[in-house]
Formats: sequence, C-alpha cells, structure tokens
Amino acid sequence: MDIRRTVLWMIFSFSLLLLWNNWQIHNGKPSLFGPTPAATTSEPQAAANNATPSVPNAPVPATATPSAVPGAAAPAAAARSEEVVVTTDVLRLTFDTMGAQLVRAELLKYPATGQPDKPTVLLDRAAGLNYVVQTGVVGAPNGQSFPTHQTPFRVVSSDRQLSGDNLVVAFEGESGGVKVTKTFTLHRGRYDIDVRHDLANVGAAPVSPALYLQLERDGNDPADTSSFYHTFTGFAVYSEQDKFQKITFSDIEKKKASYIKQSDNGWIAVVQHYFATAWVPPQGKQRTNELLEVQKNLYAARSIEAVGEIAPGAATRVDSHLWVGPQDQKAMAALAPGLELVVDYGWLTIIAKPLFKLMTWLHSILGNWGWTIVALTVLIKAVFYPLAAASYRSMARMKQVAPRLQALKEKYGDDKQKLNAAMMEMYRTEKINPLGGCLPMVVQIPVFISLYWVLLASVEMRGAPWILWVHDLSIRDPFFILPAIMMATMFLQIKLNPTPPDPVQAKVMMIMPLVFGGMMFFFPAGLVLYWCVNNILSIAQQWSITRAMQRKAEAAANR
Repeated sequence: MDIRRTVLWMIFSFSLLLLWNNWQIHNGKPSLFGPTPAATTSEPQAAANNATPSVPNAPVPATATPSAVPGAAAPAAAARSEEVVVTTDVLRLTFDTMGAQLVRAELLKYPATGQPDKPTVLLDRAAGLNYVVQTGVVGAPNGQSFPTHQTPFRVVSSDRQLSGDNLVVAFEGESGGVKVTKTFTLHRGRYDIDVRHDLANVGAAPVSPALYLQLERDGNDPADTSSFYHTFTGFAVYSEQDKFQKITFSDIEKKKASYIKQSDNGWIAVVQHYFATAWVPPQGKQRTNELLEVQKNLYAARSIEAVGEIAPGAATRVDSHLWVGPQDQKAMAALAPGLELVVDYGWLTIIAKPLFKLMTWLHSILGNWGWTIVALTVLIKAVFYPLAAASYRSMARMKQVAPRLQALKEKYGDDKQKLNAAMMEMYRTEKINPLGGCLPMVVQIPVFISLYWVLLASVEMRGAPWILWVHDLSIRDPFFILPAIMMATMFLQIKLNPTPPDPVQAKVMMIMPLVFGGMMFFFPAGLVLYWCVNNILSIAQQWSITRAMQRKAEAAANR
C-alpha cells in the first residue's frame, strides 16, 4: 500500500507541475523544463524582402572561386518583380518572379483553424510568418553571379489554372553567362511537385555551377499552436546513413545542430504540426546539407549539389521533387524513402505505426474518424482484456478485504512495521498480490501512449467531424461535453475500486479526475473521445468481473 500511495502522490504532483508549466507558457513566461521556442514576431517586410542575403557558397572543391552573395538588385530590377498565382484542385501557389521563389501556399482542402471558409496558409511572406521555398545557382567567378533566388526571372508559361491532370509553370532567368529555366509541374490531387532546373551556358567559357534547393522559415510557432501539448516545429534531415534527424531552431541559433552534412541520398524538410515542406534532391548524387540562421529569427535549410562542368553552348538538367502540404504518410512514403517519418512518434514508432495502419483500415470501412477512434479503442480493450481482467480481479479481492485492512490499521495504529507485517500475512493467506492491479496496467501504458501520439499527430483528424456538436476532432470540444463525461467516468471508476485505507490517499484519488479532466478541456476532441470510450469500456469490464466474483463468493457461502 505504501508503494501505491507513493505512486499516486507522484502522479498527482507531476500533474500539478504540468498544469503550472503550461499555464506559465500560456502567459508568455519561460517553461520550467527549458527554453521555449523563439516567438519573436518577424518584421513585416524587412524579413520578407530578404534584406540580409541568404545565398549559399558553392560546395568545395570548385573550379572557380564562388561568389557567396550576388550583386545587389537594382531598383529597376526590383520593380520588375511580380506575383504569379496558379491553382490546382488542392493547392493555390504564389510565385515571385524575383528569383522564381514560391512565397505563398494555400491548402484548399484544409480549412484554417477556426475559419472553415478559408484555406490553411502553409507558406507566406507576411507579418508573423516568413516561410518560403527558394532555389538558385552559385559557383560563379569573382565579380559575377549566376541566377539565384535574388535574381529577376520572367514567367514563360501561360496556364494559371489546372485543366487536365498536370499544370506546368516555368520561369527563365539569366546572369553571369548562365541561363536557368525553372519548371514546376503540379499534379491533380497531389501535393508533390516535380521541379526541373535546366542550366544552359550562354557564355564563352566553361562554367562549373552548383544548384541549391532551400527552405527558409522564421522560428515562430504556427498560429494555432496549443499551450497545453507540445508538437515539434523545426527542420528535419533524412539519409540512409543517419536516418531521421530533427533539428530545432534553438540548436541552429546556438550552433549546436547535429545532422549529416555530406550525403548522396535523402531529403531536407520543415516540419510542423500536421504539415510539412520538403525538398527531395536527385538521389545518388553527392550533395552538401546546410542548416543555418541567415538573420535574426530567420533560418534556412539547403541542399547544394555541384552539377559538373558545362561547356559553352551546352546545357544540363537537374530533376528534383518538392512536397508542400499535409503529412500524408502514404503519399510521402511513395515520394521518397523515410519522408513519412515527418509524422514523428518518437521511440514508440514501432507500436504507433501499426496502430495508424489499423486506424486507416478501420476508416476505410467506417468512413468516419470519430467512429474509427471508437472502434480502435474497442479492439485495443479486447486485445488487452486478459490483462485487464487480472487487474480487476485483483482490485475486486482488495475491495473484499478492505474492511479487514481497516481493522488492522486500527489495531496497530502508528506501528508501521507490525501493520505491514500483518498486511503481508493477510495477502499471503488470501492469495492476493498487492501489485496485481497495477502491473497489468503498466504493460498497456506503451500502447496507450502510442495511440495518444497517433491521434495527436495524424492530419486525418484535422477538420474531421464525428457527430452532432463535434465538427473537428483536432480541436477541443466546443461545449466541453466530452471532458465532462471523462471526469464523470473517472469518478465512477474510483468508486468501483477499493477505498484506500489512508484518508489522504483517498482524497488524492478523488482529486485526480478533476486534474486530468481539467487538462482534457484543452486537448483535441479526438483524444478525449478515446479516453471516454476507454473509461466506459473499463467500467463495463470492471463491473462485470466484480459482479461475477460476488456471485461466485455468494454461491460458495451458500454451500
């Protein structure tokens, strides 16, 4: 019983600590567990216009001394900048002819949080969000620069709306004797974009350029970030050698970022809750990965690949892929090995991934993610029924001997040694394991935690309705009905359990539903739905097993 009391106090204390920590973060104060991500609001247009150059060096070795920064754009060149908006059935993209940058991406199938009539904006150049996709060519001799994302381009395609299966958007730019044609091919119903760079040497001497693919983002959290649960926002790098590596903006700022620098495979990405942007360079070609802070609260992830020597009048072509959209695990896995790992379940991935596959299978049958959560919870409870039954039987026997435990406590008073000895003797006589109600539950904890992360991280929950008042399983219950049900079911579970002989312990048990239920008022409805169903099934199992044991005891007494 001392062990159980200690465990309960630890759970209660940790819950209070978490609530206080989240309250501190919610009010803009530092976290008790370490520094929170930078939340500095970027300047509206200073950052957007890339006042500080962010063009990389060419990879070393190079045949000519590279130019790290191209010549400053003249005002006349800046005046030629214009925005080109193209639309498919799932994406509305805005390109800036200054560098042929992708400066805005709207996900038409994903409404903005709290604004169902507006699409989610993933990429943008605006106050509070500077998040763009860039490419360019470096490696020019001193005093020159090849076309970069700061070089004026012109659009050479005419289509702006998807009419068939594909939409092609092309830009041309020339500088330093190299003409670059960027061709973006968008596909119906897809978030992956084929990107082709054609490099032509229009000068009189051979050149050895390098192509860079870059993602630039500020360090701010997404606007809909919750203060009550943490999801990762930052960069990710993948390679066959080091697998999936997450890098925070804070580590980059402190120059503590650890990731693979040289590779001939993999990808780079920016990851946030539900969504991601990723560059997948050509596989099998050596490249350099760089993560850096280009200016205050503005970071870049880039992949730089030497394309080899190009003779005068000759040209070469580099094909790559760009992902801009939701964390669709199936589509991302088809695009590049390991890309689906942006949905990061941490050390419980080995359990979480099969659970997600089971969820998607159930959804293909039920067609509703709310009922999918209910069905999945039922299946998990069925699988663990033998363990749960053992736990409930142990608790039922503890409840039967509770009066005898109270009598022992009254008999021995404050003599803990004699009380514990008497309790152990009674447990041996009645064949009760005092930890029998806890150990079976401990075995299930990794599965429950895995399911928690699956429900929290799956973009499929976003905007998915269940019934009646629950229109979005990824946000909190608007009327707090599910959290109230959860608290009520937790109280009922406590009543079905044996009352602890220690009055303080009993009070802690009664407070726990308020603590956990209070936390769930701010959690996504899909998670609370899972806990409600889990509690209801647990109550049904516990009641059924307790009744069966009572009938068995009554039958034995009547013999």
